[in-house]
Amino acid sequence: MFYLSVPLIVVAFHKFRRLPVIIILYICSVTYSLVMGEVAVNTGSSFYLELQRQLPGQMVFFVAGAAGYYYLQYLTKYASWLVFFSATAFAFQSWLPWVVVQPLALGILIVCGARIIPYLGNFGKYGDFSYGIYIVHFPILQVLASYALFNNYPWIMLVMATILIMTVAFLLWHFIEKPFLRKSSHYTIVNPG
Repeated sequence: MFYLSVPLIVVAFHKFRRLPVIIILYICSVTYSLVMGEVAVNTGSSFYLELQRQLPGQMVFFVAGAAGYYYLQYLTKYASWLVFFSATAFAFQSWLPWVVVQPLALGILIVCGARIIPYLGNFGKYGDFSYGIYIVHFPILQVLASYALFNNYPWIMLVMATILIMTVAFLLWHFIEKPFLRKSSHYTIVNPG
C-alpha cells in the first residue's frame, strides 16, 4: 500500500508543494492513530489497535523518512542538535506525546545514522543483502514468534533471528539475485539502438 501511495504523494508534491503535503500527511496519520487508540480504549476492542497499526497510522513513519530524504541538507547542517533532541526524546518518551514525537525522532536517528555518520566500511563487497533482508525478515520473525521463542529469551532470540535472516539473505543474493543480474542473464537491458 505504501508503494501504491507514492505516485499519489508525488503528484500532491507537484501540485501543492512538498513541505505542506508532508506536514498534512504527518498530522492526518497521527490523528488517525490517536482516534483508533481512543476508540480501542472506549470499546475495549483490540480490533481498533490492529487498525491503528495499518497504513494510515503507519504513514507517519514513511513521511518522516521521506522528509529526511528531501531535507537531508538541513539534517546534515543541524545533525548534532537533531540527534541530541531525538535521543533525549527517546529518553523522556513517557512524558511526551509519543505518538506525535516518535516518528520524527526515529526518522532523524535513522536518516542521520544512514547518511551522516562517517563511513564504517565496505560491507557491499560481500553482496547486496538489503532486498533479501527485506523479503525474508517478516516471515522468519513470524515463524519464530508463533512458537513463542521470544518470550523467554528475547535477546538470545534477537541474535539468533538476525543470524538466520542474514544467512537466508546471503543465500538469496548469491544463488538467486546475483545470477539474474549477470550480463549473460536474459534479464539484461536491451539497447534500443
